[in-house]
Amino acid sequence: MKTNELLKISLRQNALYIPSEFITGTTTTITGPTSVLVANVSKLGFAFSEEALQAVNAVHPTYKLEIQDTIKEVVGVNKNWTPLVKNWEIPTGESLYDHITTFFANVFKTNKGTTLACGHIIPANTFPLERYNGCPYCGTPFEFDTTKQEGQGSKMKVLELWTEKELNEFYYSLLSSKTALDATQVDSLKALLSYLPLPNEVKIGIKETMMLVIDTLIDLDKEEKASSLFTSPTDILRYLWYKKTNLLQIIEPKTIINRIASNNQHFFVAADNSAKAKLITAIDLKLKYSRKECLMVATWLNNLPLEAEKACEMMHPKRAMWVRFIRALRLPEYSKRKGFEALKTLLDVFYNQTYEVWQGKVNYFRLKSDAATTFALLQERPGLFARSLFSNMLWFGPDETIAAFEKIIDKVPARLVFTLNMYAQNYFDSNIQRSVKPLGGVNKKIGSNRLLTLYNEDQLKAMQNQIEDLCLLAMEKRFAAQKNENKTIYIDSQLFNMPVSIGDRSESIQDLPVALMGTRFPIAGNTVRLFMQWGQGLPAQHLDMDLSCHIAYANKTEICSYSQLQATGCTHSGDIRSIPNQIGTAEYINIDVNALAYAGAKYVTFTCNAYSNGSITPNLVVGWMNSKYPMTISERSGVAYDPSCVDHQVRVTQNVAKGLVFGVLDVAKREIVWLEMTFGGQVVQGLDYKGVQALLAKLSSKLNIGSLLTIKAKAQKLQIVDSLDADEVYDQKWAINAAAVTQLLVD
Repeated sequence: MKTNELLKISLRQNALYIPSEFITGTTTTITGPTSVLVANVSKLGFAFSEEALQAVNAVHPTYKLEIQDTIKEVVGVNKNWTPLVKNWEIPTGESLYDHITTFFANVFKTNKGTTLACGHIIPANTFPLERYNGCPYCGTPFEFDTTKQEGQGSKMKVLELWTEKELNEFYYSLLSSKTALDATQVDSLKALLSYLPLPNEVKIGIKETMMLVIDTLIDLDKEEKASSLFTSPTDILRYLWYKKTNLLQIIEPKTIINRIASNNQHFFVAADNSAKAKLITAIDLKLKYSRKECLMVATWLNNLPLEAEKACEMMHPKRAMWVRFIRALRLPEYSKRKGFEALKTLLDVFYNQTYEVWQGKVNYFRLKSDAATTFALLQERPGLFARSLFSNMLWFGPDETIAAFEKIIDKVPARLVFTLNMYAQNYFDSNIQRSVKPLGGVNKKIGSNRLLTLYNEDQLKAMQNQIEDLCLLAMEKRFAAQKNENKTIYIDSQLFNMPVSIGDRSESIQDLPVALMGTRFPIAGNTVRLFMQWGQGLPAQHLDMDLSCHIAYANKTEICSYSQLQATGCTHSGDIRSIPNQIGTAEYINIDVNALAYAGAKYVTFTCNAYSNGSITPNLVVGWMNSKYPMTISERSGVAYDPSCVDHQVRVTQNVAKGLVFGVLDVAKREIVWLEMTFGGQVVQGLDYKGVQALLAKLSSKLNIGSLLTIKAKAQKLQIVDSLDADEVYDQKWAINAAAVTQLLVD
């Protein structure tokens, strides 16, 4: 089990983990079992580097088998990939008339027709039943094909060798990451914390990562060591809420309740389950703790190295939540015990509100237009000054604001400095709509700040330039302050297409080699094939997930979905609404890029939705395939999945999304942009395409890794060369570990 999990983690990083003690042989001659393994994994789209191949050749055949089984599990070979329609690229000719006729035949129980296993009667001269693997009326599959398409891919994923050295380096990079980990990294870190000892010498990068470490320490009965990691009441609240909701951010209970209630709304009133879901969620979020847990938290709060007034000010923004936790944890009772005097003082100050809130003072002087006092307060907290910099420039004027900010910019975390530089262009454009994602919500678009209308275009452009010049100068100073005796640097050209991961908290897991949001995938052939698989491991039930695409033209839109199986350049494999027992089911969409280009299409947005009550089902997998060679569809069953052709795929793990955008095809550029955008709605028509455009604009504005390295080269006077023999080499292999890339964000 341990090596299986560690193998999965290495595969996400385009590598193959082989423990050193497993490498026992010394022969350089490729053995028979190794040749078979290489042939089998090549059919799945994988190959080994020379170093990895020699290591695989030297391990026991049982570990070779484990490698093969793990790769098969990751690519989903053992899942059911049979769609509703056989050879679905050829239309079945079904129409609305067929559905209406079948509806009346089942309402009046006529015996004229074919009765299927689901109990529905299909009248003669309606659906061509020989073309279906299940019921065309209710979408229940009956026939399943075990054969798979393999080996049609035109590009191999070459796996490098990982030993304990590389595994530990990856482990340490996750712990020390200076930006929030996405769902894939969190999942990897949880597994690594379970199997590897916690290193003492690694400094944990951010609070969210610290929660995972604290949770591991508590599971190991090391509460005292965990206690030393808490530096504020907010840390304690974050941990308690993480244990309750499995969310690393502190999302208000009402936000979670309203989100789940919204996901359980339905077009048909009789099927609407929102009121019940709201009640159940509210009950689930009620707090209940054992005496041991109460004592543990009381000790943490009592030992905080803060004055009571300072701690209470930190507690104030989440005051309502703290009131609930204080009661559930019986803290007033523990505060009366000997040795808990600090806790008693904290509760007295909190309940009597004898503390002053810093943000309240900032707001007061800001409304009075007292720039000097406002900036003096903001300079006390550089991070908050950075987050409010743009709005303060519009409120007080750019020159005075920039002058005040410049004094403390060296104290601002690097990730915030880069964020300011990236988003200034969008913020100071009065004609653009920005993409935002409220805490616990879905992506939304918002209009520009109304204060922008006070300034003309030249003034707004000057503000953008001021931000850019200030931020780049600050980062150059930070890089220049680092000692570096190297002379040359190599920067892979592909790194200029890979954005730096700042603020992207992806909610889906990438089991295949990971890609950062905003990464662009070129199309090798003429066909892109979307796929979705869901329901594996679940009992047979009605569980309707929908795969759709939204086609945008200059002056119109088209939809390819369950309600319209044929659209310009797009063909859907049929709508499945019920899953079979344990094995799951699949849907596909074929996209003809040439046909779309001829028709004048601009973008195609890939989406999946939960039509059933609730959110997208956990472990649903979506992605797309692409190959310069023709990708076949089984005439007998309609199976069209080939792991060797998969460009990218993600697995949904969070249960709060109703709809998900997982990619956008730029028809003219013939490339796919990987992005993750959640939205509300049972169907693709609920997608606001302007929101997608706003998110694309946001991703386009992000600083790419190549540009960041160029800043480093300029500041440290490194010569950029085209040779891999350079003193510092930065290639795609290095950049695939987003956590390691964040070490360039020098604080």
